[in-house]
Amino acid sequence: MPCPLCRHGHTVFYHQDERRPYRQCGRCRLVFVPPAYRLSPTVEKAHYDLHDNDPGDPGYRRFLSRLFEPMRERVAPPAQGLDFGSGPGPTLSLMFAEAGYDMAIYDPFYAPDGRVLRRTYDFITASEVAEHLYAPGEVLTRLWNLLRPGGWLGLMTKLVSDQGAFANWHYKLDPTHVCFFSRETFAWWAGRNGCEVDFIGKDVILLRKPPHSPSAV
Repeated sequence: MPCPLCRHGHTVFYHQDERRPYRQCGRCRLVFVPPAYRLSPTVEKAHYDLHDNDPGDPGYRRFLSRLFEPMRERVAPPAQGLDFGSGPGPTLSLMFAEAGYDMAIYDPFYAPDGRVLRRTYDFITASEVAEHLYAPGEVLTRLWNLLRPGGWLGLMTKLVSDQGAFANWHYKLDPTHVCFFSRETFAWWAGRNGCEVDFIGKDVILLRKPPHSPSAV
């Protein structure tokens, strides 16, 4: 069962709960749910439809500011950005637009306009998206290749710490969460693509594309 991030063939048992097993890659250290335990698109969307992401909710904006503020410190308006996985109530893109940035959004269920994936950007954000990806290697590579040289990819996702903590981790209980990254995983990906990685707090990861960078691998 190859790793969905790096395609390495050596993955091992990591954990088992009452609903599904979890495996870990021996190379990039990604923890993932085997494909047989993924939800169908219909069931997955029904779960997302329950999310109450209100752009007018100050609490939700404070939550997103954990990614918004570090990105704003690194990229000045009127830079062009893409919020990937914007969800049923796009809010992060609105926060950037209010601050003078030129924003596009994409979501496979709620904003599936593929034209925005044929442009390039100064920065790309994906808040609470990485853990939902069935093919994280393909998606991260595609987003990386949409970045202009020197651009930033900003992700928000909770990180795996160790196997003992994972056993009692609430984050894995969401049935749409199928990929769990760690600092080791992002360090591996950054090293493979020759970029720097900044960890902000417990769940924000910023990756900068070098000024003269080839396509992601």
